[in-house]
Amino acid sequence: MEKEENKTLIDKIWAMFASVKLAVVIFSLIALTSVVGTVIEQQVEPEKNVKLLMKMFGMGHETAHSFLGVLDKLGFTDMYHSWWFLALLLLFATNLIICSLDRLPRVLKLVKEKVRPLSPEHLEKMSIKKTFSQKDKASSMKALAVSSLTRIGFKPLESSGEQGMQLYAEKGNVTRLGVYITHLSILIILIGAVLGIFFGYNAVLNLPEGEISTFAYKDRDTKIPLGFDLRCDNFEVEYYPNSDMPKAYKSWLTVIENGREVMKKTIAVNDPLKYRGITFYQSSFGTVPNGMGNGILVLNAVSGSGKSEQINAKIGTSFSIPGTAVTGRIADFSPALSVDQTGKAFTYGEGMTNPAVFVEFAEAGKMKYSGWLLKRYPQTWSLPDGNRVEFLDYWGVEYTGMQVRKDPGVFIVYLGCMIMALGLYMTFFMSHKRIWVNISEEKGSVKVLIGASANKNRAAFEGKIEKLVGMLSAGQKGGK
Repeated sequence: MEKEENKTLIDKIWAMFASVKLAVVIFSLIALTSVVGTVIEQQVEPEKNVKLLMKMFGMGHETAHSFLGVLDKLGFTDMYHSWWFLALLLLFATNLIICSLDRLPRVLKLVKEKVRPLSPEHLEKMSIKKTFSQKDKASSMKALAVSSLTRIGFKPLESSGEQGMQLYAEKGNVTRLGVYITHLSILIILIGAVLGIFFGYNAVLNLPEGEISTFAYKDRDTKIPLGFDLRCDNFEVEYYPNSDMPKAYKSWLTVIENGREVMKKTIAVNDPLKYRGITFYQSSFGTVPNGMGNGILVLNAVSGSGKSEQINAKIGTSFSIPGTAVTGRIADFSPALSVDQTGKAFTYGEGMTNPAVFVEFAEAGKMKYSGWLLKRYPQTWSLPDGNRVEFLDYWGVEYTGMQVRKDPGVFIVYLGCMIMALGLYMTFFMSHKRIWVNISEEKGSVKVLIGASANKNRAAFEGKIEKLVGMLSAGQKGGK
């Protein structure tokens, strides 16, 4: 009681932050709030979370909207930037540092303290103790003990006294620091995470084919400068056969800096572009609003004799098939063509799921034939007279949707994770082991007393001691 009364305010604050209970409370709060932050999508349009709440809890639209408003005021819609979450991280880091500083001096003393000879009486009281006698010379037993200890991984020192000679050794003393290495790794990870929170961002960029952007967008009103230009040269979607389900989609991108092309890359899902610490992930695609009439149709006209010519044209323009008198006029376009039960063609969607172009073919000013050429179905490209018109692309009407991320702390987090792996391995799979072998002569025989200790994994170490006893009592060398 007197000790409590004599404590200063600083001592009491130190004791509070050195408490393991406080660490458990803070960590639990971080875990619980992170669950909420995982369920509620961060930095998205409010309506998306309103629909999520309606689905999860069966709320009406108004109730879900009001509840989301409360969560927004509490900071749960941008939790990792909220003052209270950063305060929790700061408290956790402070607690971890003070806990470590409070206990580290005692552990360092154990690490630095060298193993020394102990009396047989002391060895008799040790938790791991083995003793046996056999007819042998002390010098022979000593040589065998040195060899056996070396074989099980120890480098023994030697001492002699009135109660016989003693071999003693230790290993793994630095493994006592495993917990503190783990603590250090957590602090490094926290530093990396905070760097990412303050100096990184998650944004989006919808970039039409042929367009250049110098910004990404965190939301409708927040532009983030990239520090360079990014151009989308082309975009392509591959669909599953007889389905409108995308199989793969990719974008051809060019990075431009100071007016010079410095990098080109084709990105796909899980194959992003990385430049100057910014990563562009392929995430979505779509058609440019009001862009259907402004794109460029890319066709390849091939005559029956094999002559070919690539054609870049717009709706309403005409072209010729090389080496022939046949001309084609692009009369119509559909982004998603289908045919009803009567055989009449119609457009069933706004997306470029089944693009088709209607071409009217004529020769010497007279209409010959007409029909739809479908980009996804090459069998529609062949014409009755042996000519062929391939529909390759409708360029400039689609955009690539990318997630844009910058996280300057990510490599610090990776470093922290590697250090954590080392610390956890030292903590759970290694231990500080000490061993003493006392050899004394008694009436023509040799008495061997073995004492040992381990701060962790005692059962495994005891198995090694049993093996050592077997090696010594059998009078033969070996072991692992």
